[in-house]
Amino acid sequence: MRTLLPLPNATLTRPVIFAVVLAMSAGCAAEGDQNLSLDSRLPDDAPEASVIQLASLDEYGLDVSDSRVTEGAVKWNQTFSDLLSALDVPYPNIHALVQNADSIFDLRDLRAGKRYRVYRKQDSTSTPVALVYEHSSVDYVVFDLVEPFSVEHASRPVTVRTRRVTGQIESSLYETLVGSDVDPTLAVALSEVFAWQIDFFRIQKGDSFNVVFDERAVGERKIGVGDIHAAYFKHAGRDYYAFHYAPEGDLAYFDEDGRSLRKAFLRAPVRYSRISSRYSPRRFHPVLKRNRAHLGTDYAAPRGTPIRATGDGVVEAASYTRGNGRYVKIRHNGTYSTGYLHMSRIANGMRPGVSVRQGDIIGYVGSTGLATGNHVCYRFWKNGRQVDPLKEDFPSVEPLGGEALANYMSVRDSFMQRLHGYDYALAP
Repeated sequence: MRTLLPLPNATLTRPVIFAVVLAMSAGCAAEGDQNLSLDSRLPDDAPEASVIQLASLDEYGLDVSDSRVTEGAVKWNQTFSDLLSALDVPYPNIHALVQNADSIFDLRDLRAGKRYRVYRKQDSTSTPVALVYEHSSVDYVVFDLVEPFSVEHASRPVTVRTRRVTGQIESSLYETLVGSDVDPTLAVALSEVFAWQIDFFRIQKGDSFNVVFDERAVGERKIGVGDIHAAYFKHAGRDYYAFHYAPEGDLAYFDEDGRSLRKAFLRAPVRYSRISSRYSPRRFHPVLKRNRAHLGTDYAAPRGTPIRATGDGVVEAASYTRGNGRYVKIRHNGTYSTGYLHMSRIANGMRPGVSVRQGDIIGYVGSTGLATGNHVCYRFWKNGRQVDPLKEDFPSVEPLGGEALANYMSVRDSFMQRLHGYDYALAP
């Protein structure tokens, strides 16, 4: 429980019935302060029995009854010292705050665009007496700008509720989720759960889904998606199920028959991107200006997007060539190898002989070599010959059996009803 930090000259003259919480405006300008001055004084003739002290304590526990409050956003390359100097805080005070913050919050982690709130005396001097920096939706830092210049890191309580959402695709999964008042990052989470079964780059109108998942919130504000407990996706006329089950403590998903959804290879080396060019024996090359075979699948993504190893294996090459740019090649076994081309940079530690696990970051999207835009060209070899990985049917890992399967079926049945919203039995 954090200690309230009262502002100077902010005494309470009457009983507080409740405090109005000030919500930070998401629409404030990126630069400059926006005045949010509040006058919480009560008329002298107000009946004592019905007195309501408005805006006495704000959401950070700071007394604003005799204060002027403004908000702003950290500017690009603005340091903590720059920020306080702009508020006319004397340098000795800034130095003391920096020292006091040393073991509480790394001031180098001040991020451009993050909101802050400034508290000033409601008098002619308008002296800043406190500053609150919003580090995230959950965490914030309170700086007392008067002696003894205390610094406190605090967190809002996060609540988690399990929610069910259903939808039918009209344009995209992202827009469908937004229309259902769901954090669109659920689309990324679903693509991870069904990474081996569904090509999310081919989601089409008419596909539908049901999901039971955890939603995280601070107060009434949603801040993200937690675990997916169960999911159903109808794609291209086929039904796909996923149920979370962790027999050995590992996050794992299985289908309706207890088969693991994890397969030998991920469908794509980058998360929830788009295919910009498919495997083709004949394609017009945008750099060479002539037709040639394109024996890879291009995934367009912003520069710097992490590239993942699609399967367990050993690095064969991590180098640079004129055509491939920066690239990594992985040998997975005696049958399969994969290549990842045009990286902006190769991840630290990637060198021949290093073992990698499925999902490990091996590099970052770029446009080095013969490339016109940021993407990763994903190449796939089977028995030494390049093939289209999207047409390969990869085996799953070992299915559940014995007691583990019986326990799983119980979990599956308990979520099946919640998933569909009514008693639902799978066809025998």
